[in-house]
Amino acid sequence: MIYLKTEEEINLIKESAQVLGKAHAEVAQWIKPGITTKKLDTIAEDYIRSYGGIPSFKGFNNFPASLCMSVNEVVVHGIPGNYELKDGDIVSIDCGVKLNGFHSDSAYTYPVGEVSKEVMDLLTATKKSLYKGIEQAVDGLRIGDIGFAVQHYCEEKGYTVVRELVGHGVGRELHESPEVPNYGKRGKGLRLKEGMVLAIEPMINLGTKSVMQEKDGWTIRTTDRKYSAHFEHTVAVRKGKAEILTTFDYIEQVTANTSLMVEVK
Repeated sequence: MIYLKTEEEINLIKESAQVLGKAHAEVAQWIKPGITTKKLDTIAEDYIRSYGGIPSFKGFNNFPASLCMSVNEVVVHGIPGNYELKDGDIVSIDCGVKLNGFHSDSAYTYPVGEVSKEVMDLLTATKKSLYKGIEQAVDGLRIGDIGFAVQHYCEEKGYTVVRELVGHGVGRELHESPEVPNYGKRGKGLRLKEGMVLAIEPMINLGTKSVMQEKDGWTIRTTDRKYSAHFEHTVAVRKGKAEILTTFDYIEQVTANTSLMVEVK
């Protein structure tokens, strides 16, 4: 069942998304070599709860933390712990907030210290592909148009698209129908309708598209251990042009003119 949201419900998601965007920015200020992923998780949870929100991920299918912290070859669902970020790492931070009964969901991948040009290009391309996908989240187009836009852009640049993990609907539940793959064919799949709210989240690899799950039951990494990047927005399908409900503005205010900035031109 796909639930079309009313304008009131979309506005509630946007309120949740404001807290989420600010929580991301709060965490971003602390990203540097030597900090543990567990410390960043605590910062996020404290911030979200201080605004009356609930971390969407904590306890979801028994996930133990508020952030998915995915370092280097980890694609998604990394569990925060005692790992200390190092110069040259990248870290994908995926977070959700529930506020006033509605969830929002977004992710951003940060370079830590100085990373290679090859890795920075991966981050830039993945972020750009997110917006390519969002351009297709328009009433009357199809799910396959979103996936095709992401896939075509990334594969042209020599990257690979993870198949096993996809975007999803968002609303009263963190994960709702429909699934939103990052690959597909133009004009194929479910027809998009105004009022759908989707999490679009490209997961793009430097090497093979093949992934595996670690023994913890959560952590997904590339099989060749090459880096993977992940960016995500929660988006409302509209007529003419999609509306981005989450925001990177707060992140980009605190990362401007720093090595954490991932710039898309």
